[in-house]
Amino acid sequence: MKPTSSETQIARMELANRLFFRLYQCANLLHKTGSRAVESEGLTTQQWAVLGALSREEAQAGMGVNELARYLMVSRQNLAGVIGRMERDGHIRVETGEKDRRSRLIKLTDSGRHVWLVQAQPKIHAYYEQALDQFSIGDLSHTLHYLLKLLDNMRRLDQGPEEPADAG
Repeated sequence: MKPTSSETQIARMELANRLFFRLYQCANLLHKTGSRAVESEGLTTQQWAVLGALSREEAQAGMGVNELARYLMVSRQNLAGVIGRMERDGHIRVETGEKDRRSRLIKLTDSGRHVWLVQAQPKIHAYYEQALDQFSIGDLSHTLHYLLKLLDNMRRLDQGPEEPADAG
């Protein structure tokens, strides 16, 4: 007997609830265990993410605060505290924009680059190996594919409903 559309919808919502709860648990454990992996370097997962973002080739000239917040998908307010601590620790520097004196550009310092490349990365790679134990290349590829698909849908939700086209 084929399930009814109502039964299919109930099953879909039960699976969705389980999926999102597991994502929530993964995010919490990523923060907890990821921070533990780099705590000896004085880093948290948020700082790890900032160092990773700023170490990319396309960010060598620095990133604006808004650009960095968008890239990391965090609020400017959440990023402000992280930036303050990282600047205090000498991992990043905040410069005034050349074109717009009101803008702030976040740049990786030589010390921050050293912490990222020499101290943190080996620990992060070891963390990845442990967290992804028994994942095949195919498993990783499929997981990434589905997470990107989910992320695209969630980005659309974050942008809110589109304004209807002007009829006039």
